[in-house]
Amino acid sequence: MRLVPKGYHSVLDAGARDGYYSLQLTQYFDSVTSLDLSKPQVEHERITCVAGDLTRLPYPDNSFDVVFCTEVLEHIPALEEAVREIKRVAKRCILIGVPYKQDIHVGRVTCPKCDKVSPPWGHVNVFDEHRLEELFQPFRVAQQALTGVNQSKTNAVATWLTDLGKNPYGVYGAEQRCLYCGSSLETEPTRTFIHKVWGSLGTRIMRAHSALSKPHPNWIHIVFER
Repeated sequence: MRLVPKGYHSVLDAGARDGYYSLQLTQYFDSVTSLDLSKPQVEHERITCVAGDLTRLPYPDNSFDVVFCTEVLEHIPALEEAVREIKRVAKRCILIGVPYKQDIHVGRVTCPKCDKVSPPWGHVNVFDEHRLEELFQPFRVAQQALTGVNQSKTNAVATWLTDLGKNPYGVYGAEQRCLYCGSSLETEPTRTFIHKVWGSLGTRIMRAHSALSKPHPNWIHIVFER
């Protein structure tokens, strides 16, 4: 929130989920639009809740002084379409927050229904500052912050083995969904003895690789200006 551009009237919270950030944004903006695929359920006199698709925003060009979009773009397969829409409706500034240099082969999950592999937390895109700068041209970087620490790293052999073992240490949970069939990933797949052997070998290699890897920040937040 320290990076939020101040002195403007309107902001779009793109991918607002439960409206947590939307409520905080009312400290700095007269008008807050809280948008997600499902209409956010948050009540505040200065917040307008809207159901909408970030790749097809229902607003004309330059509709908002600021677009605020954090923990969203890593989930969107149609990334370029979403970025194009964000730039189109942003009149002054854009604040983006995404995982930084994440290895999305770490924490992969195997669907118990269709047996296909999905990345952790549904993250399908990987970012660093250079990719973000390219995506958001002609906007220019005004501020940038790197936070947290991440050392998780893997390699092709470990990934292959853990996939064969049906990813025993993947990010399973009630909020996780298979990218292919949409099934819940709350329940882990059934594993035979040989699956457990493969998964154990792959996990050991992955942990060794992570231990030898150089730590880097976990998140990057960038403010772009026209």
